[in-house]
Amino acid sequence: QVQLVESGGGLVQPGGSLRLSCAASGSRFSAYIMAWYRQPPGKQRELVASVASGGITNYADSVKGRFTISRDNAKNTVYLQMNSLKPEDTAVYYCKQGNFYWGQGTQVTVSS
Repeated sequence: QVQLVESGGGLVQPGGSLRLSCAASGSRFSAYIMAWYRQPPGKQRELVASVASGGITNYADSVKGRFTISRDNAKNTVYLQMNSLKPEDTAVYYCKQGNFYWGQGTQVTVSS
């Protein structure tokens, strides 16, 4: 059974930065695509960024140039570096492994 535990969320002012982490249990972490999703208040969950097992990354247009996804296979961890944060980035951020496994989410609030 895979477990994903996110951390690093919080309250930040517009223009600030946060770094989210997602630690995964279980084996074969390096074989899976890893992704970050977010769900703003009252809206549907959406893909933010993904990183394939080979390192190829993909980003939503709304975060390109501001967010960076990375993975450390030795630590079974995926990261999301978020810079130049905007109020519209406020959401619960979720980590996903492969097609089935989700973390519990971490709240990110961007507000002055």
